[in-house]
Amino acid sequence: MATQHDLPLSAPVSSGTVAINARCLVRATDEHRVVVVAGLPIHHYSVQDAVAEAYAMVLLVDAGYATQREVAIAFGCAERTVRRHQARYADGGMPALAPRAGWRPGRRRLPSQRVRIIERLKQHGLSNRAIAGRLGVTEHAIRKQVGPADHGLHQDLLPLVSPGARASAPAVVAPAPTEPSAEGIASMPSGPADDAPAAPGPSPHVRLPEAPEAIAMSLDVDPANRIGDRLQACIGLLNDAAPVFGSAQAVPGAGVLAALPVLVASGLFHSARRVYGEIGPAFYGLRTTLLTLLLMALWRINRPEALKEYDPQRLGRVLGLDRAPEVKTVRRKLTRLASYGKAAHLGAALARQRVAQRGRLMGFLYVDGHVRVYHGKHRLPKAHVARMRLALPATTDYWINDQAGDPLFVMTAAANAGMVKMLPDVLTEVRRLVGDHRVTIVFDRGGWSPKLFQHLVADHFDILTYRKGKTRRIGAQRFALRRATLDGSAVEYRLHDQAVRFLHGTLRLRQVTRLMDNGHQTSVLTSRWDLADVEVAYRMFERWRQENFFKYLREEFLLDALTDYQVEPDDPTRTVPNPARRALETEIRPARLAVAKLEQAYGAAAVNNPESRRPTMRGFKIAHGTIGKALRAARDHLAALRARRRALPERVEVRDVSDGAVVKLATERKHLTNLIKMLAVQAESDLVAFLRPHDARSDDEGRTLLHEIFQVAADIDVTDAELRITLHPLSSPHRTLAVQALCDTLTETATPFPGTRLRLRFAIHSRPPIGLAFPGARPKRAPSPAPPPAGPSGP
Repeated sequence: MATQHDLPLSAPVSSGTVAINARCLVRATDEHRVVVVAGLPIHHYSVQDAVAEAYAMVLLVDAGYATQREVAIAFGCAERTVRRHQARYADGGMPALAPRAGWRPGRRRLPSQRVRIIERLKQHGLSNRAIAGRLGVTEHAIRKQVGPADHGLHQDLLPLVSPGARASAPAVVAPAPTEPSAEGIASMPSGPADDAPAAPGPSPHVRLPEAPEAIAMSLDVDPANRIGDRLQACIGLLNDAAPVFGSAQAVPGAGVLAALPVLVASGLFHSARRVYGEIGPAFYGLRTTLLTLLLMALWRINRPEALKEYDPQRLGRVLGLDRAPEVKTVRRKLTRLASYGKAAHLGAALARQRVAQRGRLMGFLYVDGHVRVYHGKHRLPKAHVARMRLALPATTDYWINDQAGDPLFVMTAAANAGMVKMLPDVLTEVRRLVGDHRVTIVFDRGGWSPKLFQHLVADHFDILTYRKGKTRRIGAQRFALRRATLDGSAVEYRLHDQAVRFLHGTLRLRQVTRLMDNGHQTSVLTSRWDLADVEVAYRMFERWRQENFFKYLREEFLLDALTDYQVEPDDPTRTVPNPARRALETEIRPARLAVAKLEQAYGAAAVNNPESRRPTMRGFKIAHGTIGKALRAARDHLAALRARRRALPERVEVRDVSDGAVVKLATERKHLTNLIKMLAVQAESDLVAFLRPHDARSDDEGRTLLHEIFQVAADIDVTDAELRITLHPLSSPHRTLAVQALCDTLTETATPFPGTRLRLRFAIHSRPPIGLAFPGARPKRAPSPAPPPAGPSGP
């Protein structure tokens, strides 16, 4: 910035003119201001336009016409204000100079509409702390409104229900615990060590942490009538409806509440509150929206449109509401969350929580891409769909799964970028999550690139992948039989271990080759020299866990379903393969085939040429002039096509070949729904780990059993401190016993229902006797004893 020297003014300025320095001044004319530099007007604005005035300050300082101090004196503000305008303009341009919305100085923190609510609560004997918890503000705000707390009042939070009403409507309204620090969420227990025989997963007898939730407010006492809270949401006084439960029998689908302890422990509600804050004022706020989406996923309600098939009042009883949100409401909430553009931040926060919980399972991370086919009307980049063996318009997501096959996070590739291009970005995120720990990345042949391998090894990542291309076959006698027990499974392979080099010997890797029973050889490359060859093979072939994960998500959670068909602008300067070259390829291919056929015919004629009749080459050419002429013409045509292809660039910008707008599918809503499905799968995996000690077939049928639990009816009983969920018996006695042990484990976690202080307590009804299996059945009466036979002489 140029330095302005103070010079004496040549003449006194007229009235209404403010001199900035020797060559800059501001002239005032009625309601307008003109900034003049060296006699030339450079900017004018109205005194009512604060944005234009701020821009005038920025223009003078950034152009070097005046210093910050001179501008501050002339415009009657502080130098800090000028610097603030400069910073805002540099970050966001003119829109950033507009006055920011916020809590203006001197405004009361407590809305005046709540004064009567506070008075009513004080009349019922609530303390300042209890009122603050009910209204979702600090105790200091209540104290400033009504004065210091009365020490004679009760300190417990009591429901606003008369004794008679409490007897007739056993509803409990309980706010959530106070807001903790960011480190308040303790992690779930990690899985067993890598060399442990048990399958990975959380320990089934460890107390899950309590994840605190935002404080909720409710003045309604009837769970089936939330008119008061809905009215407060309409006038902007409520950000999220508090769960209000009433005791009920045989609530359909209430068994899904058994997943709440692991869902709360995932950190979703805490992380979402930190990332999004609030999305209110609304009756269905952030916590309620996320809980609804999670339970929908576990109920297998995979689309918002599918809610039309369910009774909202029945679903609302499970959520602690009078009605569950319906189709339009869920879609609006997803749109509202997507408008923040923070799905990636939420995914990163959840991944950090997962790494903290299951750090031992991060030694091997599996990376693979999943292609979601698009059937709309927009023109999108194509991708190869392996399961269909076709190239179709699609979007590619790259999923990262841990050692147990559970998802960790997901990234959407730009323009269906291949794994070689995406791996550096994926591993950058992995490095943020795991820190400096060395991680082995397992991927398929799509990531084959020796240059990339060298780069990853230099960045302290280990690799494990299949070798691509033809390799020298190894003699069968050189393979050795290897046996081991890994993750509780006995494995057996015939393996050969050797060192191989790439990039002119600068990259040295380890190759483990497996000999199949049919004689096929599969080569695996890795940079891990410390592992046994049998474990290298096992970790590579366990990549099918991720393939099974994709299949499970497609079938159970409709992973490929689009949340919406919205599009957003794509980068028009992105390069794509030149379609003109591709069109020439379609012409070159038959031309090359025609040349080959003519050369074959010409060669056959030369072989069959009778030397006695045509001993010279000249005579042969004259005799076969027709074939020779056609061959020369075909070669000239092929050479011309190749010359045209060489003249074309291999890649061009997408805007040069696109007929319409350059667009891509909107990713934000799809990313949010992917995170919900990811959490649902993680919750199922954790519950299966809890079932494993009590069910011998949990590894094979554990998720099927969970599906039955999520759909089973349950009784809901409400006390002052607990929310008791009693599941109805399942389809078989051994399943009922296994679920009973699961209920005891979940009860030990002492998890509160999100948004309340009600601790969840789980149980399951014992199966009735076989004779009472049907309603109204009566036990069979024992047959009356037969009369004793008469003796020989009669009675």
